[in-house]
Amino acid sequence: MKTIINTVNAPAPIGPYNQAVVAGDFVFISGQVAINPATGELVLDDIKTETTLVMENIKAILTAADINFSHIVKTTIFLKDMGSFAQVNEVYGSYFTADFPARETVAVAGLPKNVNVEISVTALKS
Repeated sequence: MKTIINTVNAPAPIGPYNQAVVAGDFVFISGQVAINPATGELVLDDIKTETTLVMENIKAILTAADINFSHIVKTTIFLKDMGSFAQVNEVYGSYFTADFPARETVAVAGLPKNVNVEISVTALKS
């Protein structure tokens, strides 16, 4: 059995998927990009601002699922330019306090809407 999570506090999906799906104790959050949920506009001012909005969108979905960053067990970060790694890592790391999740970061040739960073997460409800 699965439960769909959608919130107006994060960007609406731009394709045939949901913001998140709960399956058993797992919460699978789709890749988030820097779309302002209030306006639907991309925010690509600089990589730190972009990453902050991505993390805030993830936070909104976690909140809708009644969990927080401490419940995340795995993340995947997709970067258009690996030269942005240190700045993305700085922002990303500020959202966790201990027991960091497993993670991989990969450089990709392109991302939806030509963004610079996309992050997906898997979390546990319990």
